[in-house]
Amino acid sequence: MNLANNFDLELAAQAAKKASLAIAQCTSSQKNDLLSTIADTIEQQTANILAANTQDIEAGRAKGLSEAMLDRLLLTEQRVVDIAEAIREIIQLPDPVGSIEQTIVRPNGLQVGKMRIPLGVIAMIYEARPNVTAEAAALCIKSGNGVILRGGSEAIHSNLALAQCLHSGLVAHDLSSAVATVIPDTSRAVIEQLLTFRQYIDLVIPRGGEGLINMVTEKSQIPVIQHFKGVCHLFIDKYADINKAVNILVNGKTQRPSACNALETLLVHKEIAPSFLTAAQEALAKFKVKVHACANALPYFPGGELADTEDYHAEYLGQEIAVKIVESFDDAIEHINQYTSDHTEVIVSQDISRSQRFIRQINSSVVMVNASSRFSDGGELGLGSEIGISTSKLHAYGPMGLAALTTQKFVVIGDGQVRS
Repeated sequence: MNLANNFDLELAAQAAKKASLAIAQCTSSQKNDLLSTIADTIEQQTANILAANTQDIEAGRAKGLSEAMLDRLLLTEQRVVDIAEAIREIIQLPDPVGSIEQTIVRPNGLQVGKMRIPLGVIAMIYEARPNVTAEAAALCIKSGNGVILRGGSEAIHSNLALAQCLHSGLVAHDLSSAVATVIPDTSRAVIEQLLTFRQYIDLVIPRGGEGLINMVTEKSQIPVIQHFKGVCHLFIDKYADINKAVNILVNGKTQRPSACNALETLLVHKEIAPSFLTAAQEALAKFKVKVHACANALPYFPGGELADTEDYHAEYLGQEIAVKIVESFDDAIEHINQYTSDHTEVIVSQDISRSQRFIRQINSSVVMVNASSRFSDGGELGLGSEIGISTSKLHAYGPMGLAALTTQKFVVIGDGQVRS
């Protein structure tokens, strides 16, 4: 692309660093007014955004992208409205910047507190989903950060169309467009160069396939929050309500199978297996879900395939699932702990004590009881839009909202005290 030929990444990173100082000083009302303008502009530019997205979809089909990837890439009029509404939801959220927590008074009279401040500049490296471009930028703006966005080649036209909306809003509010930089160059070399700019960038958040996450983690000179694959488990305990269990299974697997919070592995306690799997087979068959089952579960699924170890590691991102009958509660816990990607795990059980054990013994970023894994999402958990789901345990873990894009500094107020 011509834009890529004229793009200087280091100059852009320098500009983002400078711009981040300006957005960090904006008041909550200034940031909210800016986000409102951006949301309105995105809706007004729907036709242009959809035209750009059509170019990406056509190119993606020509490249042979999977249906799961194409679904992540696709924008419709409703999905554009959803992007604008997600930004408006962010406007309604409390601004974490400047809040002071954990205030104490020391014996010498010093008042000590911790104030939330922006991280600085965040680099997002992601694939497919163009909504990430707008929603990540909005989250960074609200939390007072600059952001550098490097999307994949499959969504470049959509991303640049959304970038025009972001920049239009920033300029209208007398802010530099460098607050939200969308890199037009989709080469891998750009990522490798970006990951060396530790003097300009404070945090890298990669979102995409396992290969992308591993590459960024290995090459980055900047702290990385990892968003590894979502191998989400559903455990049907022997004390489960079968109707609830079937509904949670069907919703978690079929409602949007390309999402990282979709179910990939079903574990069923042997004592409930005969009744539950009969119902589950009938329900999944309606959606033509391909089943990879253990030897004990395979007879319940005509046309199913015998599962192997790779199936329990798999993130299918489609109408496909691994099924295993487990001997006991402890076997289910052991299986999850062996194959988890630390994303989301669900138990269906009417036994409160067993549910509490599940919560204590499973340390994935989201643990659910009697609810669909599809609720493992920043918006559904009350955070507004999320910038990602961290499967790293440091700094942030699970869906990352506004507070996860800030850090804390100590603020100490005295009245002339000196240390003896």
